[in-house]
Amino acid sequence: MVLYPQADIFSFTRDRYLIDQLMKVQIVNEVNKDFVIEALRSIAELITYGDQHDAAYFEFFMEKQVMGEFDEVVSFPLYVEAIRFAFHEESMIRTAVRALTLNVYHVGDDAVNRFVSRAPHADYFLNLVNFFQDQCTNLNMLVSNSSKNMGLESTSSIFSAVDEIEDNLYYFSDVVSAGIPDVGRLIMDNILKLLIFPLILPSLRTGAINEPRLGAVTALYLLCCILRIVKIKDLANTVAAALLCRTETFTQNSEAKRNGYMSGHDSADAASRNAEINHRSESNAGSLQVTIPAPSSSQSQLANGGFGHDCGSTQCAPREALLSFVTTGDDMLVSGSLSVLATLLQTKELDESMVDALGILPQRKQHKKKLLQALVGEESGEEQLFSESSVVKDGFSSELDVYLQKLKDYGVSCASPEVGPSPRVYRFQVLDALVSLFCRSNISAETLWDGGWLLRQLLPHSEAEFKSHHLRLLKDSFHDCSQRVLEETRGTWPDLLPKVFCDEWRNCKRAIEASSPRKDPKYMLRSPHESACEEPTTSESSFTTGERMCETVKVFVLLHHLHIFSLGKVLPDQPPILSPLDIPEKSRAKTAGVNPPGPKINTEINLVDAVPCRIAFERGKERHFYFLAVSMGSSGWLILAEELPMKTRRGIVRVAAPLAGCNPRIDDKHSRWLHLRVRPSSFPFTDTAKYTVHGKVKSKALVDGRWTLAFQNEESCKYALCMILEEVKFQSQEVERSLKPLLELDRSLDYSRLQRIESVKITS
Repeated sequence: MVLYPQADIFSFTRDRYLIDQLMKVQIVNEVNKDFVIEALRSIAELITYGDQHDAAYFEFFMEKQVMGEFDEVVSFPLYVEAIRFAFHEESMIRTAVRALTLNVYHVGDDAVNRFVSRAPHADYFLNLVNFFQDQCTNLNMLVSNSSKNMGLESTSSIFSAVDEIEDNLYYFSDVVSAGIPDVGRLIMDNILKLLIFPLILPSLRTGAINEPRLGAVTALYLLCCILRIVKIKDLANTVAAALLCRTETFTQNSEAKRNGYMSGHDSADAASRNAEINHRSESNAGSLQVTIPAPSSSQSQLANGGFGHDCGSTQCAPREALLSFVTTGDDMLVSGSLSVLATLLQTKELDESMVDALGILPQRKQHKKKLLQALVGEESGEEQLFSESSVVKDGFSSELDVYLQKLKDYGVSCASPEVGPSPRVYRFQVLDALVSLFCRSNISAETLWDGGWLLRQLLPHSEAEFKSHHLRLLKDSFHDCSQRVLEETRGTWPDLLPKVFCDEWRNCKRAIEASSPRKDPKYMLRSPHESACEEPTTSESSFTTGERMCETVKVFVLLHHLHIFSLGKVLPDQPPILSPLDIPEKSRAKTAGVNPPGPKINTEINLVDAVPCRIAFERGKERHFYFLAVSMGSSGWLILAEELPMKTRRGIVRVAAPLAGCNPRIDDKHSRWLHLRVRPSSFPFTDTAKYTVHGKVKSKALVDGRWTLAFQNEESCKYALCMILEEVKFQSQEVERSLKPLLELDRSLDYSRLQRIESVKITS
């Protein structure tokens, strides 16, 4: 068949002719297939030409609805060949495949959508989740090994694995956002059947687990990421319902082969692989048996003011395990559990009734719910929200039933008792767990701040749901931390305590009042921080004590904020710290002529209280100085000055070092030698270049200095030691005085009230 004269190859008439001829074809067979292919090629060529020269070409193409003429898409070689390389070992190839597939999913053509979402090509999405499952198992191995071999290399490997996992989840999210319903369901089903039900939820137990596939920390991280990135309403609510179910039995078919996905470009025996994958998916889906927990005696005790989250048995629901991790887990488990609770609270796809069932519905939303109920004439919000004797009729139970049924659809057997706990019981469980957390002394300040953020979301400005035992425990914890702060006034960094308090006060206020948690969930996989309550050792450096001091201040500031918050008070912008006093006339600093802000190099001072000594800063180069220790308010210095030859008892400051943390000690064998430790004058912990990814100072980056002063006789050495100890005492007393309103709760609240009054007066 002649298509058209060669002379008019780009004419509009030829375009019309080809389309008319093509529309006459009813069935493509061996006889006419060459013509159809050539006609399609020519039409594409003409449309491309018309796009640059004449819009009539494309308008005619659309007018005739040429695309609508094509019996389904029966072949898509570009897509089919591309997904063979979806799991290639080279990341650039995987990225190219993902870009291509996303373009296909966004075409928006029903025929294309059916092609990609039906067998055999639907197996691509199953393979994706199986590939992702392998990555999760690999991450778990890295996290497990890191506890035995903590270091930068281990952490770097974990974060690299995390980046790949999150890239995969974002790809899932992009695929779902293309809007192909069947594809979205395939991804959700496979995530639930291959990850959530068989791997993640069974790992959320405090007791022993038979052959665990994932550690609890890894499971918590993955749960956070899936909910945070893959935004599917049914997925979020189904997971929330599963968190309320007790895991009774879980057995996995040990004979099912671990197949999963087609790696690289090897597609041999693909049909057999897919059959095995489907068999494994079906066997996994029906292996979990769960029931909804009825209100146990421990739960009723919680509502009446008791603590306790015993999740050592297999009867524990994942939600109960989360709370148990908060009250008894290590820092990583606490951080992971708080991240999961915060993620659930912030998941917009989660129904409010499900959030209420989990016990984490924010108070402001509760008030909104009560108001709405009052407006529509339902029974009082007070009765509905705080009745503990029956299930809320129109509350979380009805929504929960919907998603319990969805669990059954996935082969998860669920049963719900006739009478269950009210939302208030669940809320008190969460509140009890958080108060218990704030009373723990082996958890990092960073993690405690996350707990403070969650508490603030649940109870924005009210003491209504705080029980008397809550307030008592918080107050006891505050007083214990106050004692540790007092110890820091006599420690290595008292001169910087007021500044650190001011900085951390603002940081904590900003953190717990923020709209979202401060840190990325992946940081729950870090190695545990040093605890704020670790006991000091005689050999620790000033940098170690500085880190501990910061932890202590952060914990104290949080507890102080929580106490103000529990009383329904407003947090002030600044901590109640007293202003410094004038320098006493009889002080050594005044006598020496040292003025604020402190001694400056090459300035002249009075040496009347100074003691002559010798020191060598370089081997074989001994120098003569006069030694003097002085303090001014919360600051203090060790001064080495050279005597002026023409002025009696006058000298020039050559060296000045911080007084605090000098740890003076007379040598055991040489009674004229005085050993001093010299710490930095400024706080080094804000310098990110000197930090590891854990927030720890690099061990080789910073080193304390050491001085050994040789005096003329034993009496001079003892006098110098007494002078140091006396000035250290003056310095510590001044720091303690300035912090006194902060350390005494009643005075602190009065001081804060006066601050607000003064602020109002100034504004007026």
